[in-house]
Amino acid sequence: MSYGTTGHDVTAVGLPYRTNVTNLTSDSNPPGKLWLPIWSGEVIHAYDEYNKFEGMVDSRTISSGAAMEFPITGTVSLKTAWGAGEELIGGHNATATTFKINLDKRPIAAHFELDNIDLMLTQWEYRAELARQAGMTLANARDKQIAAYIARACAEDKLTNDPRASLTPKDPFGSTTYEHLGDAGGDTNETDAALLLLKHIEDWMVYLQENNIGTEGVYCAVTPAAFQSIRALGVARDYLDLGYGNVVDTNEAIQTWAVNGPTAKMFGGDYDGLGSSLAGRPQLSELLTYMGCTICKTMHGPFSNYVASADNIGEGRYNLKFTGTPTTANEGGACKAILWQRGCVASLKLQGLKVDNVDDVRRNTTFTVASMMSGTGTLRPELACAVLDTTVSGSGSASDTRTKLRGAWGMAAEYADA
Repeated sequence: MSYGTTGHDVTAVGLPYRTNVTNLTSDSNPPGKLWLPIWSGEVIHAYDEYNKFEGMVDSRTISSGAAMEFPITGTVSLKTAWGAGEELIGGHNATATTFKINLDKRPIAAHFELDNIDLMLTQWEYRAELARQAGMTLANARDKQIAAYIARACAEDKLTNDPRASLTPKDPFGSTTYEHLGDAGGDTNETDAALLLLKHIEDWMVYLQENNIGTEGVYCAVTPAAFQSIRALGVARDYLDLGYGNVVDTNEAIQTWAVNGPTAKMFGGDYDGLGSSLAGRPQLSELLTYMGCTICKTMHGPFSNYVASADNIGEGRYNLKFTGTPTTANEGGACKAILWQRGCVASLKLQGLKVDNVDDVRRNTTFTVASMMSGTGTLRPELACAVLDTTVSGSGSASDTRTKLRGAWGMAAEYADA
């Protein structure tokens, strides 16, 4: 028979993509087991396509081991006037230490089983969809893990014996105005919340500069609804917003509208900025840039409680109460946005993605799994800052310090000397 003519022949020689595991040459008789490498590549491609946060933090892949150490040093000493014959004592301020980032104890895995593996082997559309879903499932879980740790960095203090003695991590930005960030309806409260976030982005960039911290790779993550609130700033929400020249009286404005129409045309190009930018189709990959900060939207940010089984994304250190339910009378603060510079968190992976499958004779199915051994840790908490809705606060001050924020989110300080 010719090899693979039916795509459903269960004999060994009739399934060229599943046999001869050690023989991957195209001129073999039959050809080698090619489908698994192809499938693996498709899963990895899908993972890279859907993952958002891994490229926005300090990411490393290790070939072996269970941890990696990242160095941190203090300030190099300066002698303002070096006298003749005076001996310098070398760099005692530049004390070095390290941050140790561990892999999680167990890998994360996306898995499924099929009773007709040949559909995946012979039909690209079928295999591509399963690869897309496997890659997306892993990417979404990994995004939640990294985003959770960016939020943790927003609540951590610096090392007990930090060599950078003069550095103070910034306390959270908080306001009851943020209750309306991402509201539907386009009211003034939504606009005020979006404008306040832009102001806090300005304050964040000033903080980075005042502390000699690089302002490249600075990000702000919000929900898709909050992103649209920012994106729509300046868009008319009322007929008066469209502009009537020097017309002040409302009745006169209505008459002017009836006769001449509005003086600012959104789709005619008279409204600055709307001609091309708002015409595009919204996508999750859409970005905005303000004052050098890249604003992105995500459905997997720390904007909900990661405690339900549906949101359980691994070890307990990831599963925090980011809605800020108070644990005492004076704690609260729901996370509405996170600000960070890419060096705040480290993402660690062991040898990247692993993909495999096994035939289960008893169940008459083929079980396929894509897994990844990863880990996450805080590097520099001064490079992350939370933006909070303090409406849920108790009777006292609302998570105005990092210590209170840890209590509101139900987390213990993990950041310590290696």
